[in-house]
Amino acid sequence: MATENPPIYMIGGSKGGVGKSFVTLALVDYLRRVDVNVALVETDTSNPDVMKAIHDEVECASCDLDDVSGWMDLVNFCDAHRDSVVVVNTAARSQAGVAHYGGTLANALDELARRLVVLWVINRQRDSLELLLKFGATFPRAVTHVVRNGYFGASEKFALYRESNLRKAIEEQGQSLDFPDLADRVADELRSQRLSIRKAAETMHIGERAELLRWRALFSTMFAKVTPVSRSHG
Repeated sequence: MATENPPIYMIGGSKGGVGKSFVTLALVDYLRRVDVNVALVETDTSNPDVMKAIHDEVECASCDLDDVSGWMDLVNFCDAHRDSVVVVNTAARSQAGVAHYGGTLANALDELARRLVVLWVINRQRDSLELLLKFGATFPRAVTHVVRNGYFGASEKFALYRESNLRKAIEEQGQSLDFPDLADRVADELRSQRLSIRKAAETMHIGERAELLRWRALFSTMFAKVTPVSRSHG
């Protein structure tokens, strides 16, 4: 690629409950605070919580990746927003769509002049790793980082991942990251009120806001390791 456009960040996991939506909210918040243009693609069409939380702050689109037309829409959205980092929040059920139609995006990356960066969110169960192997077969050129969600415990509790050959393969080209846990009552308020992190930082009570800002500082340090932006604005 001669001139490279900003990357596409795909937040994956291929199953529900691992924390993809919170990682997506956090990444969008971090990128905006370091003055990066961001656009969001929401692929959880049945429960588009992330898009509802940030639709009045960044350009958003909804694409159904169970269907080939949704992948075409995703490619066209990336083409139309060449000056923006595109963050893709994937749905829990998306693995079949990835396997069948993900090549639509993979084949367009050179023409889009974009790198695909995958942030794969895991819990401590084996299927998190098995799903990543299947996903990686569709996007062999993606830079993949594994995100251990601290909600499920400290990094040393992710024993299956730590001892796997997959971890060694990931760390040859990407990183193993630790996404910080957030107090349940703050997480519940974010979720139930569909707040962006920026909005929550302005409206929450002081105690909840203090916990939110503690969490924000930690995830900002994590994202700074893998995003090609200056940390001076954060």
